[in-house]
Amino acid sequence: MSTVNKSEISKMIDHSLLHPTMDDQTLRDGIELAKRYNVASVCIKPYAVQLAAEMLQGSDVLVCTVIGFPHGNSRVDVKLFETERAIDDGAVEIDMVVNTGKVLSEDWDYVYNEISAIVGATKKHGAALKVIFENDFLPEDKYKIRLCEICSELKVDFVKTSTGYGFVKQPDGSYSYKGATHDDLVLMRKHSADEVEVKAAGGVRTLEDTLKVRELGVTRIGATATEAIVNAVDGIEAGEAPEGY
Repeated sequence: MSTVNKSEISKMIDHSLLHPTMDDQTLRDGIELAKRYNVASVCIKPYAVQLAAEMLQGSDVLVCTVIGFPHGNSRVDVKLFETERAIDDGAVEIDMVVNTGKVLSEDWDYVYNEISAIVGATKKHGAALKVIFENDFLPEDKYKIRLCEICSELKVDFVKTSTGYGFVKQPDGSYSYKGATHDDLVLMRKHSADEVEVKAAGGVRTLEDTLKVRELGVTRIGATATEAIVNAVDGIEAGEAPEGY
C-alpha cells in the first residue's frame, strides 16, 4: 500500500453514525473515533448535531447531518426547516434525501425546486450540500441521469448514491440493497459537472472498496468501518462494523 496516503484515505470518509439503535454513548464513542482518525466528517443523527459540534470543536473534522432521512418524503418546507436548524446547531455539511416518489413520477419541476430550496439555505450559510438519490429505488438510469443534470445546474457540492437504508423487498419477501455500485458511480461521475463531487455510500467497508471507488472518481465515502479502512493502509487489522451500522 506504499502508494496510498493514510491522511488522504481518512479525509475521504464521512464516519456514519446514523443507525436508529445507536444510543448516546455509542454516538460519543463514534465521534471520538472519527476525531482520532481525523476523517472528513462525522455524519450524525440530527438531534445529536450539537453534541458533535461541541466534541469536535478545535478539530478539523466537520459536522454533517441528514435531512429527510432516510426516505425523503418530508414536505419541502419541512426539509428547509430541518436544514436551517441543523446549521444553527453546528452542521456544516447537509446530506439530503430527494423525494423518490416525485423522481419516479418525473415531476422534475418539484424535484428541481426542492433541491434549489435546500441549496439556497446551505449556500447562504456556507454549508455544503450532498444530494442522496437512493439508487436502489430507481429502476432505470434515466432517473439518475436527470438528477445529476439538475444537481449540476444547481451547483450542489456532491451527488450521493444511497442512504445505506434503502432496502428493497425481494420476491421471496426478504429485503436487501445494493448501495454504491460500480455502474452507478461511473454514471454519476459521467453525468455530473466536473465541480460536483461524488459520494459513495452503502457497501464501502474495506480499503480495497475505497480504492476501487476512488479510481472511479469518488472523493467521499460514507462508512462505518472507518477504523478498519484507515488501519488497513498500515496493514493493521481492525474489527469491521456490523452491516447496517
